[in-house]
Amino acid sequence: MDQAPQPFFQAELRPHRSLGRRGFFILIGCVALINFGAGIAFWLAGAWPVLGFCGLEVLLLWLAFRYSYAQARAREFVILDGASLTIRRISARGLQKQWQLQPYWVRVECDDEPDSHRLTLWSHGRGFNLGQFLSPAERLELAEALRDALWRWRQPPGAGLRSLEVI
Repeated sequence: MDQAPQPFFQAELRPHRSLGRRGFFILIGCVALINFGAGIAFWLAGAWPVLGFCGLEVLLLWLAFRYSYAQARAREFVILDGASLTIRRISARGLQKQWQLQPYWVRVECDDEPDSHRLTLWSHGRGFNLGQFLSPAERLELAEALRDALWRWRQPPGAGLRSLEVI
């Protein structure tokens, strides 16, 4: 069987969510308990409509986290193999787009603006933004890794090897 050659570079980029499922349920439970207690206190004081708003607050927080977790399904794949640099983007809704670039012409650009560090791959006048959901430090690290991989890809075979002279 033919084995596919190892790619020069391969990365899966995905949004980071620091709060796991268990932590989410603990947080929502605590917020609901506190809001329910406050709502009951207001109800007993005669301000019964506040109880509804306390419940609405918990619902809105739950919806916000649900939206955040749905956005975490987005993925980007960057693969540099012997023939091309492939960028495959999967949106949070599951829609896929794919671009194949000729690695010889790809230029990696990472802005040095404070709090930005936008990572863009340029080829034939078109720009492809990568890792918009990554932190600035992660984008800089990815840019350096991509530049290194493209440099290695552009080297002729055996360029890094020293020849031994036998007498």
